[in-house]
Amino acid sequence: MLPLPLPLALLVALAATATCVNLQLTTCSGATYNQTTFPTALEHRSREAVEASSEYILLSVLHHLLEGQCNPDLRLLGCAVLAPRCEGSRVRRPCRHVCQGLQEACQPAFDAIDMAWPYFLDCARYFAPKEEGCFDPLEQLRGDLEPEEALPSGLPPTFIRFAHHSYTQMVRVLKRTVARCAQVANTYSIGRSFDGKDLLVIEFSGHPSQHELMEPEVKLIGNIHGNEVAGREMLIYLAQYLCSEYLLGNPRIQRLLNTTRIHLLPSMNPDGYEVAAAEGAGYNGWTSGRKNAQNLDLNRNFPDLTSEYYRLAGARAARADHIPIPEHYWWGKVAPETKAVMKWMRTVPFVLSASLHGGDLVVSYPFDLSKHPLEEKMFSPTPDEKMFKLLARAYADVHPMMMDRSEHRCGGNFLKQGSIINGADWYSFTGGMSDFNYLHTNCFEITVELGCMKFPPEEALYGLWQHNKEPLLSFLEMAHRGIKGMVLDRFGKPVKNARIIVKGIRHDITTAPDGDYWRLLPPGSHVVIAQAPGYAKLAKRVTIPLGMKRAGRVDFILQPLDTGPKKFLPALRRAAPHFRVVRGGLGPRRDPAEQDPEPLGARRLPSAGGSKPWWWTYLTSLSPHRPRWLLKY
Repeated sequence: MLPLPLPLALLVALAATATCVNLQLTTCSGATYNQTTFPTALEHRSREAVEASSEYILLSVLHHLLEGQCNPDLRLLGCAVLAPRCEGSRVRRPCRHVCQGLQEACQPAFDAIDMAWPYFLDCARYFAPKEEGCFDPLEQLRGDLEPEEALPSGLPPTFIRFAHHSYTQMVRVLKRTVARCAQVANTYSIGRSFDGKDLLVIEFSGHPSQHELMEPEVKLIGNIHGNEVAGREMLIYLAQYLCSEYLLGNPRIQRLLNTTRIHLLPSMNPDGYEVAAAEGAGYNGWTSGRKNAQNLDLNRNFPDLTSEYYRLAGARAARADHIPIPEHYWWGKVAPETKAVMKWMRTVPFVLSASLHGGDLVVSYPFDLSKHPLEEKMFSPTPDEKMFKLLARAYADVHPMMMDRSEHRCGGNFLKQGSIINGADWYSFTGGMSDFNYLHTNCFEITVELGCMKFPPEEALYGLWQHNKEPLLSFLEMAHRGIKGMVLDRFGKPVKNARIIVKGIRHDITTAPDGDYWRLLPPGSHVVIAQAPGYAKLAKRVTIPLGMKRAGRVDFILQPLDTGPKKFLPALRRAAPHFRVVRGGLGPRRDPAEQDPEPLGARRLPSAGGSKPWWWTYLTSLSPHRPRWLLKY
């Protein structure tokens, strides 16, 4: 039975007659205020009563139950009800719109563990509209945590500060960059780290915040290991460089941004970075800060689809692409950072990606897991081996240190291979992000090791930028290699999820919701087939000349299986974008009746036969109260 809520009139009366006392609740230590009052809206009459309540205990463990999702947002939102803000003998209620936005974003996380939305987070009853002078309990999480830092006098706005950036400084630089280049840039969060930091992305495009027809989407990810910081800084510098050069009229940068949608995630592991940065450059150990706040290595935390690929390799009819995530994967510990990136991959039709690391000087490419489980080093190519080598060379061949002929330099042991290597031929590991990209989505991802110092001193950062600026641009331009086009039916309607098959390469890609596709291919002659359920296959032979730097246009008009060729409407209308910006990242517009075949976050099997969910025994062991209001039935 739910506790009986206080009448609205009584809530208003409490707000007008409050006696403010110091806020001394440990779970609410991150709140933006330091005084509260009793009794509360839940009729708790003292700090001890709050601490003994099942509501407070839930807030203290919710981040573990949800595996870091919506943390610390839910905790701070709940504290605003359990320990209301008190100012000048008056209670300020939290804002209703903040509660509603958080409920929309976090409800799937509750559904995944079969838990009802907590009654005390009822947005209509315990939260106030803006006109009543409410406050935002999550304001401190929205960036701008410190005053704006002015550039030294006399320096132009194009100035790049080649220094290490704290989390707050990184957020500020990215937002300042967007303010300068609002017509081509935008920031958004794909989720939060375990400790509650936004995983902030800055994107560049001619039309930011939306997918454009036949414009390839590329992502660059840094700092997946918290103590490998060079990639983090390179992406912060790259964001500023792209903005400045676009405004200065650099034709190469303007062409790149007007034809490509670029997403930069400078720090996938901001919690680990804080650990590494506390030791400082030059003092950081080989592993301090490598893992996230849950002690998980994020580049070993992705689903192992490569083992499944090897298992299916001998079966003729088995698909070797878009392999589903095994159900048992969710039964283990999955980091919120990993979940956020996987959701991001499924939301945006990425074509190309690079993950920036540190510890050596080489570019590696999939597969990272050896095709023989007992071999720690074994050449294990994908069906797209030729294309992956081209992608790796696009970076390595224009990197001055990777091309240095000295065997005694950092990375000199890779000199004979041209500073590129198949990942499993270097060393084999499972759960990597690059293999997951290739086997679960359309995206081709390489791994770039930027140097032998994981946390280089500040004076080395400018040189690192000079070495990596051209390779980063060269790699981004590789998104335009191969072919692109539309798959339509005979009436000109887009066919989504159609398969694009290349004969001789056992790896298909699929069309985006607007029917557009991009297929990275090496130069040469290829037979390309478009196929979709209910339609006849259509094959075309295409030739990609050597040195061609723009994707060739290859469209397909599919005919229904039960009819022959008929007249059709050939108009390739520019479809309205199917993507919108939502809290926590980018989300597709979709029919409410349409369900994801594999909802992310399904860590536990739903309870069956009326039995209690897995978390019930744990929660009831922490308190004599039985929070039946968390049960859905």
